[in-house]
Amino acid sequence: MNKLPVFRTPRLILRDIDVNDAFEMFEYSKLPNVGPMAGWEPHKSIAESMAVINLFINSKTRGEPGVYAIVYRETNQMIGTIELYNYKPYFKAELGYSLHPDFWGQGLVVEAAECLIDWGFRDLNLKRIEVATFPENHQSKRVCEKLGFKYEGIERKGYMRYDGVACDKVMYGMTDDDYYHKLINNISWKKR
Repeated sequence: MNKLPVFRTPRLILRDIDVNDAFEMFEYSKLPNVGPMAGWEPHKSIAESMAVINLFINSKTRGEPGVYAIVYRETNQMIGTIELYNYKPYFKAELGYSLHPDFWGQGLVVEAAECLIDWGFRDLNLKRIEVATFPENHQSKRVCEKLGFKYEGIERKGYMRYDGVACDKVMYGMTDDDYYHKLINNISWKKR
């Protein structure tokens, strides 16, 4: 299986997720305020986190690009995951992420997502990247806004949660035109 490109930001390293990340994943995935906000049940054991990691690793065999571990550079701690999934080559993908609550509110998901958005449009030649979140997940909606995604509406009962409840999804999207327009405007602004 192909290795994902490694990305380094001022505070993070994004690299292929590995079974050795199971303990650190379990540390935040077991918390009641993490998984349910993304639609999945809190993990009950390290073995469950390891099984999820194996699913992530095997996603490449199903044509997905793969899942990144978000590693905090200062401590070399794996603090979350980020990925482009529901991948349709040369067309679109969906951005998904989770992060340990100890690191919420610091702009780290935005920092990580900027790498994947750039990779998606420049290297994977995507035309569109989407993000879906629950209406009550205000932090995730704020991440979408900071990244420049456009609010596209609510998909009513568009997601079946782990507990069998059909939930509304708030939809955001970014096209390649949006992305390159934002890049050009940032370059022009910096030249002033």
